[in-house]
Amino acid sequence: MNETLELLARRRSSPPVSLAAPGPDADQLAALLKLAARVPDHGKLAPWRFIVVEGEARRRLGALSLAIKSETSSDLDEAAREAELTRFARAPLVIAVVSRAAPHAKIPEWEQVLSAGAVCMNMIVVANAMGFAATWLTEWCAYDGKFRERLGLAPHEKIAGFVHIGRATFAPEDRVRPVMEEIVSRFV
Repeated sequence: MNETLELLARRRSSPPVSLAAPGPDADQLAALLKLAARVPDHGKLAPWRFIVVEGEARRRLGALSLAIKSETSSDLDEAAREAELTRFARAPLVIAVVSRAAPHAKIPEWEQVLSAGAVCMNMIVVANAMGFAATWLTEWCAYDGKFRERLGLAPHEKIAGFVHIGRATFAPEDRVRPVMEEIVSRFV
């Protein structure tokens, strides 16, 4: 097996709480974003963009998450409040992948959405190839209109995922994978 196949065979998602500093430096981050963007993109639309959240901005985004959650859930206990406040501070780097899919005369919107998903997966593979660990999450805030608006998304934009990146503090166990015979069929 070559190096790429070995990387894909051992890749695991790492919970954000298990990701420690240091995260990618400026040069690594630039390379990571450039390589993550090398995905199928019918029509060369780049129907996605990145919001990089690092340093103290992670806490500010957590404070935004807590403020919005508090507007609808006045009974948050201290643990729930702390979970919201630290939601984006668990890993040294969080990248929001924003889907900009929109109606187009020739390019189906669905293909644009899939391209944003491919960016998320590419980002995880690139991070792993660079020696980092990563996970792709959405959680409630990705679907919340107020959160998206305050994050600066346009009305038609959606969050394809928050990719958390850092150094693994432990090797996550593999999860149960699909049985190939149950998910593969052949058209004859």
